[in-house]
Amino acid sequence: MDLQTLPDAFQALAVQVERLVREKTSGLIRDLRVSVHRGEIVLSGRAATYYAKQLATHAALDACDDVTLTNDIEVF
Repeated sequence: MDLQTLPDAFQALAVQVERLVREKTSGLIRDLRVSVHRGEIVLSGRAATYYAKQLATHAALDACDDVTLTNDIEVF
């Protein structure tokens, strides 16, 4: 069994969340960035609609359990 260090696990989660958000939003989020800190995922970037921002939230929540999600995506 391969044990990941905590930063590696955070990086893997960030990659997974970013992939799901891009898939669910069909690329509607510009400059998407996902950062993972102990117990918290932060989404940032830009969206043209609140609907796209909401889709990003739901995609990120589908990817993880038991963590806090902060959606800092700016709607312009």
